Amino acid sequence: MGEKHKKLWDQDWAKSEPTASGAVLMVQGTASDVGKSVIVTALCRIFAQDGLRPAPFKSQNMALNSYVTADGQEIGRAQGIQAEACGITATTDMNPVLIKPTGNMHSQIVVHGRPYRHLSASDYREEFLPHAKPLVMEALGRLRDRHGIVVIEGAGSPAEINLKQRDIVNMNLAEWADAPVILVGDIDRGGVFAFLVGTLELLEPHERARVKGFIINKFRGDLSLLQPGLDWLEQRTGIPVLGVLPYLNNLEIEAEDSVVLDTYPARSAPSATQELDIAVIRYPHISNFTDFDPLAAEPDVSLRYVSKLSELGHPDVVILPGTKDTISDLEFLRGQGLAGAVCNLIDEGTHTQLVGICGGYQMLGEQLHDPEGVESNEPRSALGLGLLPLATTFLPGKKTVRVHGYTCEDHPITLHPQNQELPISGYEIHAGSTQQLRDTRPLFLLRVAERADQLEAQTHPEGAARADGRVFGTYLHGVFHNDAWRRAWLDGLRMTKGLEPLNVTFVSSSRKEEAFDRLAEQVRRHLRMDLIYDIIGIQGKL
Repeated sequence: MGEKHKKLWDQDWAKSEPTASGAVLMVQGTASDVGKSVIVTALCRIFAQDGLRPAPFKSQNMALNSYVTADGQEIGRAQGIQAEACGITATTDMNPVLIKPTGNMHSQIVVHGRPYRHLSASDYREEFLPHAKPLVMEALGRLRDRHGIVVIEGAGSPAEINLKQRDIVNMNLAEWADAPVILVGDIDRGGVFAFLVGTLELLEPHERARVKGFIINKFRGDLSLLQPGLDWLEQRTGIPVLGVLPYLNNLEIEAEDSVVLDTYPARSAPSATQELDIAVIRYPHISNFTDFDPLAAEPDVSLRYVSKLSELGHPDVVILPGTKDTISDLEFLRGQGLAGAVCNLIDEGTHTQLVGICGGYQMLGEQLHDPEGVESNEPRSALGLGLLPLATTFLPGKKTVRVHGYTCEDHPITLHPQNQELPISGYEIHAGSTQQLRDTRPLFLLRVAERADQLEAQTHPEGAARADGRVFGTYLHGVFHNDAWRRAWLDGLRMTKGLEPLNVTFVSSSRKEEAFDRLAEQVRRHLRMDLIYDIIGIQGKL
């Protein structure tokens, strides 16, 4: 590591010495996407219900779906959601290292919520990881000092032989933290016993000794038929099965990995009861797709993700979501024929609306410039879709803030009722700076503030819309999580189609809390929490 970066590491990231007073429990998996994040979320909620003051931790997370903390820093979305399940405010200590893949086999490395460097996989391994232990342990130590228990999430598999030497997220971390480990296997993908036993066989004896229990996840069958296998597993390994979790559908817990989008329909028309058809373009570098979860939960909305021209159809709304590589994903749109098709839908003069969020907002403009290779490690420029008179330039540094505000009085978007000053909140997380080439109509008046009522000063207009309101974009992630605005927009869409407005909607914050409680109830019912408390070394909770 160069002297400049080593100095930054020593002086900026090392904040305090840990005291490591709180308990720890680590959840590892036999592979990616076996359900570690959901199980950690459930345990966080259960421990919070049981009065243990829990906090989540994942030392190194690779994700494009990020979360902005209250102080404007960036962490993995799973840790932000897990903090919410704990009932606490998320901090960068919960995910000190975030890896955000970009093009050309490079990633942006985010350390304690701030962009650090773009590194290749080999450079990350050779230059970054050898120095990472103090950073990781200081963050974990601060959490342990403030909380009764820290639930640590691993990544991928602990048995990746080529990665183990410089591991900072699985068994090395378990050793540093002296953490007992629960190993999770996914039975739905098949071969769960081979996964569990094979993982143990590839661990060193001292690592194997840390595994104190198994959880088998995503089970769909008759448990009595599985019991002989569970008995064999316990006899073979001497490690108890802590529970078999059923395949849980419709959790309504925000996901982090875009693989979850495979569960959304790709049909070209909504069902009879879902009168509004909203198509989200799924390009290769899609990020922060959880922006649209509240739309999927509305009773009159069919939300679908499309990546092919044949899937597009004639939706009421096309949404261009956020992306980690705007120019590359714009090239994808053009290569798939989606760019031309979307523009044709707007030019046809139908009621279809086109909405851009963050990177999608940048695509709606006329020009995109990346003179320093911020997104792809090489200078690039491109023409946008040309639907809004905007130009975006990508520069080093990233804006990550939470904001509050109101809708502008003269915005052109059709809402119902139209004349109301709707509150808006959300977060911005982008590297681009967007300028107007000609006048546009702003959407919101925003300011960075801790409270929504702190709006008397320093407000600024945000977003842009075409005069007819059918094309608009914003940097504001979470805009659809604003319940009143979301329903007013949807009812405006209904009226343009000749439908009566519904005028009712759910409260997304209440729905999220209910989802955490439902998840905790399901997991508590199927896990042997008495054994889990014994593993942690906490008595008397059941």
